[in-house]
Amino acid sequence: MRSHEFGSNNELSGTVHGASIQAGVLHGGIRIVSETPAAPAAGRIPWQFPPSVRMVDRSEELAVLERHRARARREERPALAVVSGLGGVGKTALALRWLRTLRPHFPDGQLYADLGAQSADGPASPAEVLGRFLRALGVPAPEIPATLAERTALYRSSTEGRRLVVLLDDAATAAQVRPLLPAGGNVTAVTSRRRLPGLAVDGCVSVQVQPLGVEAAVELLADTLSDDRVSAQPDAARTLVELCAGLPLAVRVAGARLAARPERRITTMVRALAEERDRLEALAIDGDHDVRAALDLSYRALPPEAARLYRLLGLHPAPEFGSALADALCGDGEPLLEALHDASLLLDAGDGRHRFHDLVRLHAAARAEEDEPPPERARALRRIADHYLASATRAEELIDPQHRTLARDFGAGPVVVAEVGEDAETALDWLERELPTLMAVLHRARPAGFPSIAWQLADALWPLFLRRKFYDDWRAAHDEGLLAARESGDTVAECRMLTSGGVGRLGAGDHERALEMFERAARLFADSDDRLGQARTLNYRGLALQRLGQRDTAADLFRRAAAELPEQGDRRAGALARLNLANVALATGDAGAALRHAGAARTVLDGEGDPYNAARAATLLGHASLAVGELDEATRQLSYALRILRRMAAGYEVARALGVLAEVAERRGDRRAARDHCREALEHYTTAGRSGSEEAESARRRLRELEG
Repeated sequence: MRSHEFGSNNELSGTVHGASIQAGVLHGGIRIVSETPAAPAAGRIPWQFPPSVRMVDRSEELAVLERHRARARREERPALAVVSGLGGVGKTALALRWLRTLRPHFPDGQLYADLGAQSADGPASPAEVLGRFLRALGVPAPEIPATLAERTALYRSSTEGRRLVVLLDDAATAAQVRPLLPAGGNVTAVTSRRRLPGLAVDGCVSVQVQPLGVEAAVELLADTLSDDRVSAQPDAARTLVELCAGLPLAVRVAGARLAARPERRITTMVRALAEERDRLEALAIDGDHDVRAALDLSYRALPPEAARLYRLLGLHPAPEFGSALADALCGDGEPLLEALHDASLLLDAGDGRHRFHDLVRLHAAARAEEDEPPPERARALRRIADHYLASATRAEELIDPQHRTLARDFGAGPVVVAEVGEDAETALDWLERELPTLMAVLHRARPAGFPSIAWQLADALWPLFLRRKFYDDWRAAHDEGLLAARESGDTVAECRMLTSGGVGRLGAGDHERALEMFERAARLFADSDDRLGQARTLNYRGLALQRLGQRDTAADLFRRAAAELPEQGDRRAGALARLNLANVALATGDAGAALRHAGAARTVLDGEGDPYNAARAATLLGHASLAVGELDEATRQLSYALRILRRMAAGYEVARALGVLAEVAERRGDRRAARDHCREALEHYTTAGRSGSEEAESARRRLRELEG
């Protein structure tokens, strides 16, 4: 089996076949940000709002919201509104109606996030949402810091001076929302079933959305039917919307059912709903009564195959999904999805994606529990898991084709793979978009009886974790994968979860836990007489010890790795060990040894097709050449490194190379060039979340001296 080796220099870097990771310890709690925010990247103005739905009789609420915005504008502060109410009452529709009217005044874009208060897997992490927002605003993924505090600071500096509107949908708490509030004169709407009084300190206006009045609900019913039945049967229409409790969701569902039967009188639907009222408690949430009757009627009117897909989709662990999931569950799913849309049981989420309203999702799950035999539910769950594992594996192949060396175990029957993109970037975007669902599938696999899905899905997510730094999910995925591997008695899988999971711990700053995981993997490799695997852990353990301040012990492990790994057939990992040794030698003042180790490492890494780590070796060669007074050679090596690293958007390593280049310029007497290099290096340290690192502090001190 294979693991992943990494170089040092306060940066994790590279899988065995060339990927990279940036991480380190942030010292202090202050972010240094530019006083002038960057303009939106060309072509990266985000327009993320979902499609609007029909809304009636919300003029009073809209007036309150607009008065609040006008007051905030006069007072030169952000406008924040919390729109709360029952599920299905139209909170999101109201917020979208308001925010869409503001587009002419806010040309820099719209940001949207579903915060998942009603999700079965818990609310969304603010850090993850911030990562998505920053990427949407044009911040390169490698430059997004790991911690919530750093991401919040970068988000606020990125939104200051822009004209944006933000919709935070289905919020759980004020604490979840607060890091997501933009800076400047931007407008944010938050929807929640709760009132979120904690946001009062942030200057919000609270709008409580009530169920529709009878007349407004009748208007919505008439709009849904698009015929004359409401005007012909006004009393029956009033009774029907009263049975729907004034909830727009229930009115739309009942109306869609009637619209599909133009010959049916409204009184027929009224009688049917009245007969179902004793069955509503199973779907009652926070007082949302009378909804299940309407949903049951629509469900029973579905064609049998569409009804079965509806039930099986209720087993899906997230409210949103792509069309390919329906194919995985029922073969040709497209016409069945259309039937569900026609019955208003699904919402269009755009880009070939579909979404359940939370109450409808609960209803579908209840129907699956009642109407689908347990063996069929188990088979459907496995098809869902196989679909996401196969799709994530396809994305993994596009991003890092040499990463996967362990098998994927699928259940019986054909496995449907989603369209995940055509290149590495689009595949990464697909993985990020589906990450909440992938994590939900991963966590449910072991209790459902297929533990191999858990660790294999964690393994397939490696390229996403490595490049976009979702450290919380990285840790959670590999912790669950480790449990699944141990439960299965799969030592090879356990070692993979320990090594790749340990890398995530190391990147997040949990160095002691990372060392424990690497040492456990080393023992397992030794017990199974896997000498190559055991040798690879030498680099891991050395990096952890180096982070823990045990430089001499780390150097001993790097020397052993440099000698043993090529003998075991892994020249690249051996070169990374030489790179780590060069870094240690440079730190201890032995420039000659640093030149030898870095030069040997670069030769091998160039030959192995690893440009990222070859560029890191060139940076070390430039630093060592400077130490021995060879300024021309230092400039040559550093210029090469910068060409490669800029192209790969490796912000932290770019900053390190610029810092050395500033020293070279200063040695030549070119103080202006030295100042420019220092300023640019500090910008990269800041955007990479390393403004508190030792290198950044050194660049800051040098800049002060040069400007003095």
